[in-house]
Amino acid sequence: MLGKQPTRNQLSSTLPIVNQLRFFKKIFCILFALVFSQAAFSQEKLTINGYVKDGETGETLIGASVFIKELTTGTTTNEYGFYSISIPSGSYTLEFSYIGFANEVKSVNLTQNIKLDIELGESVKDLIEVVVTSEAADHNVSDLQMSVNKLDISTIKKVPSLLGEVEIIRSIQLLPGVSSVGEGATGFNVRGGSIDQNLVLLDEAPVYNSSHLFGFFSVFNPDAVKDVKLYKGGIPSRFGGRLSSILDVRMKEGNNKKLSLTGGIGTIFSRLSVEAPLIKDKASFIVAGRRSYIDLLASPFLTDDLDGTVLNFYDLTVKTNYNINEKNRIFLSGYLGRDNFGFGDNAGFNWGNGTGTFRWNHLFNDRLFSNLTLFYSNYDYSISFGGDSNRFDWDAKIINYSAKPEFAYYINPKNIIRFGGQGIIYEFEPGNAVGGSEGETQDISLDKQYAIEAAAYLENELTFGKFEMNYGLRLSHFNYTGKGNAYEFGDAPAGTRRPVIGFEEYDQWESIETYLNLEPRLALKYQLDKSKSLKASHMRTAQYIHLVSNTAASTPVDVWTPSTNNIKPQTANQVALGYFQNFKENSFELSAEVYYKDMDNLLDYIVEPNPDLLLNEFYEGDVLAGNGRAYGLELMLEKKKGQFTGWLSYTLARTELKVDGINNNDWYPTRFDQTHNLSLTAFYQTKKRWSFSANFSFISGTPVTFANGGYYQQGYFIPHNSNETRNNARIPDYHRMDISATLEGKKNIDRRWQGRWVFSVYNLYNRRNAFSVYQRQDNNRTPIGQAVSTGSYQLSVIGSIVPAVAYNFEF
Repeated sequence: MLGKQPTRNQLSSTLPIVNQLRFFKKIFCILFALVFSQAAFSQEKLTINGYVKDGETGETLIGASVFIKELTTGTTTNEYGFYSISIPSGSYTLEFSYIGFANEVKSVNLTQNIKLDIELGESVKDLIEVVVTSEAADHNVSDLQMSVNKLDISTIKKVPSLLGEVEIIRSIQLLPGVSSVGEGATGFNVRGGSIDQNLVLLDEAPVYNSSHLFGFFSVFNPDAVKDVKLYKGGIPSRFGGRLSSILDVRMKEGNNKKLSLTGGIGTIFSRLSVEAPLIKDKASFIVAGRRSYIDLLASPFLTDDLDGTVLNFYDLTVKTNYNINEKNRIFLSGYLGRDNFGFGDNAGFNWGNGTGTFRWNHLFNDRLFSNLTLFYSNYDYSISFGGDSNRFDWDAKIINYSAKPEFAYYINPKNIIRFGGQGIIYEFEPGNAVGGSEGETQDISLDKQYAIEAAAYLENELTFGKFEMNYGLRLSHFNYTGKGNAYEFGDAPAGTRRPVIGFEEYDQWESIETYLNLEPRLALKYQLDKSKSLKASHMRTAQYIHLVSNTAASTPVDVWTPSTNNIKPQTANQVALGYFQNFKENSFELSAEVYYKDMDNLLDYIVEPNPDLLLNEFYEGDVLAGNGRAYGLELMLEKKKGQFTGWLSYTLARTELKVDGINNNDWYPTRFDQTHNLSLTAFYQTKKRWSFSANFSFISGTPVTFANGGYYQQGYFIPHNSNETRNNARIPDYHRMDISATLEGKKNIDRRWQGRWVFSVYNLYNRRNAFSVYQRQDNNRTPIGQAVSTGSYQLSVIGSIVPAVAYNFEF
C-alpha cells in the first residue's frame, strides 16, 4: 500500500497543465480579438429581431428562414425560434418561410431598431402579401453545415415501423452513416463510433439509454417531440463530450392558443398527450405519457411460477413555459421513463432515465441573445433474483448536474459570434450489490466515483462572397476526484490482466487525475451556383466517460465509468468533404460525402483470462486501450415534392481497431463494422384519404470471431482459434422490407376530432435475419468411438412477419 504523499498530478502533471493553459489562453485571446473586432464595423446599422411561430399553436419554429429581398441575404431562427438581423437603415421587404407553412411577406421602413414577431399561417394580421407555395427550401445547398440530418416529426410519423408505432431512433437509422448491430440492440452507431460515443440530448439533458424494450422503441414520445437534428460531423464548438455524434431532440412547448389532445391506441402500447395555454399567448404546458400492456394482455394465461409476471415500459414527458416579457422567457421540462421485466417474485430487472431541465432565454439588447440551461440527468438499473433465504440484489446508476450559459451576438446577417461554457458534476455508482444465502448476507458493493467536467467555447459564423465558414475552439477540462481509492497497476504481457501493485486513498472532491483538451472545429462552404455547393469540415472531439461492455451488443445493464488515472479520455479527429446539388426547383436533393476519422484511447478488453468487468473494483486492469479508424462514402438522394416522395441512402464504410495484445497487434474490424448499408424509404399520398409508405434496408453482415480448429477433452470438443484473430468472419447479410397504409378520417371544419388508422407489416417477406452466429457441440451425448457433432447456429430476434394496426387521433 502506498502512503499519503504528493501525487504525480500534484507534482509532475501540474507544470504541463499550467503551460497548456497559458498556450490556450493566448489562442482564445487571438480568436476573441479577431471575431469581436468585426463588431466595430457594424455599429451604425439597425436591428430587426423577434420570434417566428406557428400561428395555429404558438410553437416557435426552429430553422425558419428570414430573407431580405433587397439585399439578397438573410438568416434562420435559432433553437428557440429567435432571429436578429442588423442592416443599414432603409425600406426593405422581409420574407418569412418554413417548410409546410404559407410564406409571409412584410414591408418595413427601418429608421430605428424594430422587434417583429411573426406567426406563420392565416391568423397573422396586417400582412402586405401572402404567398402559398409548396417549393422546398434550398437548405441542402445553401446551409453551411454538412453531415447534419434534420428529420421533421411529421416525416418520422410516416415511416413504417414495428407494430405501427412512431419510432425516432429507428427512423434515423435510415439515414447515411447511421446503423445498428441488429434488431434488439440498444442505441445506434454513427460513422464507426460505438453507442456511447453519441450524445443524446432531450431538451439539452443527456439521455444515457435511448431505448425501450431492448432497442425496439425509443424513449421519445413522438407526440411531445418538436424537432430532431443529428450532427455526424463538423459539430460546432458549442457541443462537446462525445466523439461521434450529437442527437439533439427538442420538445414541444405546448399549445398556447387552445386545448389540444393527441394520442393513439396500438398493438403494444397506447399514448396520450395534453397541451393547453395557462395564460393565452403567454404561458402553456404539455403532458405526454405512454404505457405498454403486454403483461396485462398476457396475465390471464400466466399461472404457477409465472403468476405476477411484469413485462412493461412507460414514460412521462412534461414541459411548461412562461413568457415573462419581451426580453425574458423561461422553460421547465422533465422526463421519466422505465422498463420493467419481472418473472414472479423471484427474478427481475428494470432500468430507466430521468431528466429535468430549466432554461432561461434573455435578450440583453437587440443583438445579444442568451440562454442559461440547468439540467439534472439520472440513468439507473437494478437486477434481483432468488427467494427469501437465497437472494441477490444489484443496482447501479450515473447522475449528472450541469449549468450551461450560452450567448449569441448577431453582428449582421453575415456574421454571428457564439460563446459560452458548461460545467458538469458526475456521480457514478458502478454497483450496490448484496447477496444472501441461508440467512447470511454479504455486501459486495463498489465505491462511488466522482468527476467534474468543464468547458468553454467560442465560435464565429462568417460569410464573405461565395464562401461561408464557422470556425471555433472548445477547451475542455476533466477532473477525476475522490472520495475513493486510486489503484496503480503493474506491467503484464500484452492482452493479459495487469496486477494491482498499490493504491492511494483520496478525500471527497480531492483531485486524482486531470485532463485538458483543445478541440478546434471548422466548417466551410463554397457556393458554386444557386443549385450547387462544396462543403468541408474538421473537428477534434474528446470524451471523458466510457461505457464498459464486452457483449456482442450493449445492454441496459452495462456500466459507465469516468476517465481515471488508468483510463485516458477518448479523442478523435474527423475530416469530411461533400458535394451538394438540388434539381428541378429543389424537388430533388443530392448529397455525397466522404469522411475519415482517427480515434485514440478506445477501450477493448483482455483476452487472458476472460475479462471481469462487473462488480470488480480492479476492472481497470482488464481494460486495454487502442487506436481506431473509420472512413467511408455517404450518398443520399431525396425527392421533396409531389405525391410521391422519399429518399435513397447508401453508405460504404470501414471501421477498425488496433490494440496491443489482440489480433496479433494488427488492425481488425469492430463488431459494428458494416461495409454496405443501403436503405430506400418511399411515401405516396393519394388525392383522397389514403397514404402509403414503405422502406427497404440492406446491410452487410457484421463481424464475428469463429474458431478455425479445436481439440477433444473428456468427450467434449473445445473450439480453438489458433491464429488468435479477432472478428475473422461475418454473419449473413441483413435485409428487410416494411410497409404501411394510413387512412385519414373524414375532414370536417366543424369537427375538431380527427382520427386516422395505420395498418403496417414489419418484415414483409418473413426474413430471419441473424443477430448473432455461434458455434457449439450437439446437445446429445456422442457415443464412444464416434466423432463429436459440432455446428454453427444462428440467433434471430425477429423471424416472422409482424402485422399491426393502430388508431391515432387529434383533438
